[in-house]
Amino acid sequence: MIIQSVDRALNILSYFSLFRTSLGIGELSEFMGLPRATIHGLVRTLVHNGFLRQNPETRKYSLGLKIYEMGTVLASTLEINRKAAESVHALARQTRLDARVGIWDKESVLLILSASSRAQAFFQCLGPRLPGYCSASGRTILAHMEPEEVSEYLYRTELLYHTPYTITDPDQLLREIEQTRKRGYGIDREELIPGIAALAVPIYERDGLISATVSLSGSPDRILKRQEKELANELLKTAILISRNMGYSLGAS
Repeated sequence: MIIQSVDRALNILSYFSLFRTSLGIGELSEFMGLPRATIHGLVRTLVHNGFLRQNPETRKYSLGLKIYEMGTVLASTLEINRKAAESVHALARQTRLDARVGIWDKESVLLILSASSRAQAFFQCLGPRLPGYCSASGRTILAHMEPEEVSEYLYRTELLYHTPYTITDPDQLLREIEQTRKRGYGIDREELIPGIAALAVPIYERDGLISATVSLSGSPDRILKRQEKELANELLKTAILISRNMGYSLGAS
């Protein structure tokens, strides 16, 4: 049995994203098709419990620190984070690029671990989310799906431009996914963030299925031109180490 009030409160939280960080009562009312009074009561409850906070100047709401606290707990207990952290940090130091681990969740890639050559440690995190169709990690995961699953994903997904380089044509995207499958790694050619390119490879679980990706991001000049093959090889070496830590062996099917 689904409790309606709880379901509505959780739906409110789901409307916040990297691209929509604050919302007002009127906007939430319009999104959910509910009276403002109903939304106001739900929001007040979420604020009281730390899941939302209100900007006193704009009167709009954003996610509260309780969300961050719970995300930190979850990120710290994920098996992939525990077994990938050392290798990902070493990769970032060696390449002097940002290295990240991402998992497929709700038809997008959720970043769960990040390491930078500029920092002395890795960061366990939940988010942000990356669109599957225009991120290196997303394409890597899509390349491991059955053709029917990819077709259903493209049918359900609105392919939006994030930069002038974003591929939004379904046929061109299918060709790119096939190329990803053949080469063994995904590429983001400044399609999500201007001035940032990325490469990603799969991490496998003990059953031989893809469980996550590990990626490198940085200057397009390095990623796409001077060092693509070299960086892809380093990524593959790191992914093999992490996959082994996850119980995967070359004999898995």
